[in-house]
Amino acid sequence: MHVADYVWYITVGLLLALLAFDVFVIGRRPHEPSTRESATAIAFYIGLAVIFGLGVWWFSGGQYAGEFFAGWLTEYSLSVDNLFIFLIIMARFQVPRQYQQTALLIGIILALVFRGIFIAVGAAAINQFSWVFYIFGAFLVYTAVHLAKQGENDDDDFKENAVIRFAKKRLNATDEYNGVKLTLVRNGKRLVTPMAIVIIALGTTDLLFALDSIPAIYGLTQEPFLVFTANVFALMGLRQLYFLLGDLLKRLVYLSLGLSVVLAFIGVKLVLHAMHVNELPFINGGHHITWAPEIPIWFSLGFIIVTLGITTILSLHKSRKLNADQPELHPKKS
Repeated sequence: MHVADYVWYITVGLLLALLAFDVFVIGRRPHEPSTRESATAIAFYIGLAVIFGLGVWWFSGGQYAGEFFAGWLTEYSLSVDNLFIFLIIMARFQVPRQYQQTALLIGIILALVFRGIFIAVGAAAINQFSWVFYIFGAFLVYTAVHLAKQGENDDDDFKENAVIRFAKKRLNATDEYNGVKLTLVRNGKRLVTPMAIVIIALGTTDLLFALDSIPAIYGLTQEPFLVFTANVFALMGLRQLYFLLGDLLKRLVYLSLGLSVVLAFIGVKLVLHAMHVNELPFINGGHHITWAPEIPIWFSLGFIIVTLGITTILSLHKSRKLNADQPELHPKKS
């Protein structure tokens, strides 16, 4: 796929302009977005992604369009799982609803920065070393097994990492919020507000999720342009999705299991691709393993859609069943 330099410049410029508009215009006033505001923004961003994918189809063909849509759906699903962790972080630190929008904006920007760095590093590694696909594939299979062991999404799955524990222990912190500011002055002493700890928690979470998302997208396409755009579109509208879905995020109890299946599939796909282009001397004498199949993108896209669809249906079915079976808290007196 040949992408002219001016196409790169225009695409990056437009996407950054959209992000800047969301951050500095829509999100400049700390507030809880209304249902209408959130739904409109999500529909707009999803519509843009679909139009972009159709544009890729028109100019570059169905193969690359399929790679974009498969990558976008996978990254979007991983971002929703990331959003579930954001929800837990907000609850743990009791972030007021009117300040959560600002925290989410910062978290999404950090996610974009980290993914941009990993995209560049991944592209450089792939161009130099074909065997990196073995590492990517093995890492995704490991991640899939880890997610499967977690089972259903649960608040207990979130563990504060070392960076968060260090920040809470070493920084002069207070439990008092000062709007969306990261510090406040009390008795002549500058203290760190809980918002600063929340930003640290969101940033480190984004870093960990970037480690999963980049090998996953490179398992579906090796085109840096598609990798970048799929990631950006997957992050757009997450802030509004957070407020629109609310408790529905907690009802996607099988999301981690569904993602584990998708990541395991992509991991196996990467290993098969690595075998197909093998150059390691201690594997098959450094020759390509011709019997290793290349899984076509149409099959990958279909597998991802079906798996995520089944995951969503089963999650909502179980949530409804649990609500229906829940005993009354205050039974009627006879």
